[in-house]
Amino acid sequence: VKLESQYYFYMETQTALAIPDEDNCITIYSSTQLPEITQNVVADCLGIPYHNVRIITRRVGGGFGGKGLKGTHVACACAVAAFKLQRPVRMYLDRKTDMIMAGGRHPMKVKYSVGFKSDGTLTALLVDLGINAGISPDLSPLMPGHTISSLKKYNWGALAFDIKLCKTNVSSKSAVRAPGDVQGSFIAEAIIEHVASALGADTNAVRRKNLHSVESLRTFYGDAAGDAPTYSLIDIFDKLASSPEYRSRAEAVERFNGGSRWKKRGISCVPITYEVTLRPTPGKVSILNDGSIAVEVGGVELGQGLYTKVKQMTAFGLRELCPDADGLLDKVRVIQADTLSLIQGSFTGGSTTSESSCEAVRQSCAVLVERLKPIKEGLEAKSGAAAPWSALIAQAKMASVNLSAHAYWKPDPAFVKYINYGAAVSEVEIDVLTGATTILRSDLVYDCGQSLNPAVDLGQVEGAFVQGVGFFTNEDYATNADGLVVNDGTWTYKIPTVDTIPKQFNVELISSARDKKRVLSSKASGEPPLLLAASVHCAMREAIRAARTDFSVNSPLTFQMDVPATMADVKELCGLDVVERHLQSLSSAAEVPTPVA
Repeated sequence: VKLESQYYFYMETQTALAIPDEDNCITIYSSTQLPEITQNVVADCLGIPYHNVRIITRRVGGGFGGKGLKGTHVACACAVAAFKLQRPVRMYLDRKTDMIMAGGRHPMKVKYSVGFKSDGTLTALLVDLGINAGISPDLSPLMPGHTISSLKKYNWGALAFDIKLCKTNVSSKSAVRAPGDVQGSFIAEAIIEHVASALGADTNAVRRKNLHSVESLRTFYGDAAGDAPTYSLIDIFDKLASSPEYRSRAEAVERFNGGSRWKKRGISCVPITYEVTLRPTPGKVSILNDGSIAVEVGGVELGQGLYTKVKQMTAFGLRELCPDADGLLDKVRVIQADTLSLIQGSFTGGSTTSESSCEAVRQSCAVLVERLKPIKEGLEAKSGAAAPWSALIAQAKMASVNLSAHAYWKPDPAFVKYINYGAAVSEVEIDVLTGATTILRSDLVYDCGQSLNPAVDLGQVEGAFVQGVGFFTNEDYATNADGLVVNDGTWTYKIPTVDTIPKQFNVELISSARDKKRVLSSKASGEPPLLLAASVHCAMREAIRAARTDFSVNSPLTFQMDVPATMADVKELCGLDVVERHLQSLSSAAEVPTPVA
């Protein structure tokens, strides 16, 4: 199995503005997911104390992991120039330069040996994995663990692996949305499909047979498996793959393929597991004299709706003090990340920053409620009516109550990780003559627990899936033998467009059992759904298999289909000589002499 790279393609490229300040200080407005690390790196670069460097990040115009360590280079360059010239310096990269230096997702090559029984039960798996890390480590040491984590979504029986991080002559690879996990999940599907084709069995039947039981899930994932009621994958998979609708659609695909020579369809259902890690996160809530509320959190708004959820959590946390919750929401403002105002902000990534920030804010609000509740009760005892918010804050100010609260939330050491579940059915149609692929329909079911904001989570699921479709089908982030990026612009690097997304796109968010260990029983939604896009690749394989069977290609059922599966790849896998043979048959028919009476 071979998987290539993928570029981030954020809307805003790497950029920073550095402004020198008095007393050997400097302020940098940086588009970064790592304000605190950027502060440390810039200070070390300039040889000044950390408190002399202030990093401010209001929002980031798209990150996907690319505004992590890569962003420190631009920030440092700006800082050095501004420090030397003692004047503001701004830098931004054009798209071509950004694509050349970004690095992107880690390419991987996999060899495997798998053992299985005649009924499709897996018994053992040995994986030999090579990861292209590029010229320097960056975040590459994290990739093996993430890759194996998603690979473990099936019960392999015995599992062994040999993973090598390879230093090469390309730009350093870094974390891209669902780093390592999307590759590991796809590798698992490629192996399952190989087993099914070797047995001549239905692929979904093999998938279903090897999904984890609660016991085997705990064996493979340990404490991250959680309590039995929270394991929803089997129910999700059965809801999609075992439904009468799926069977009727599969039969319709088979009928279509039987009556169509130059267009073929395929349908596939893919389950996912995604393990996430909770991190300590700070939060601060301050109530101003007019009753407006300023909130600071360690996370950065990347377009993932973090600030929206934080505003909601603030209103939720202070609801005991204000009868008008909607009015309270309008009073909340989440201000930018500032490394000298709120320390230990860590980084924004891994899909858990929103919920961690919300919990830190909730704890801060709890402190304020405890301080203000006696004043509220005293006002209501005097007036006999609910105390207005403005009157409450005015009275608290007169009583010299501290109206600012800070919390540093740390996850329970026994519950640092948990698993997300989901499944997707995709149906595609390929053009055998050109290799073009059309996604006719995709149905996604994703378990996001008790969603903090269903509208935000729905957008995250849809966006992640489409970005995954790009990785599996169109986005060829190729390099040449010298390690230089070949496809360095939109003319040659193709991201998903309106024609790429499914013609019919259905997403269902399900609410699994409540779990007091999670933040209001919520679950992550930013990265896990990207893995569901493998269903498109698997459906393409089924369509290609139908074409290979029709045209009597060697080994019609078992073949290697790499990522991305571009138009040229699809056409080749359908059979290189298909078009030529068709044209020859037409030519031969035209050359047959007409009999003379």
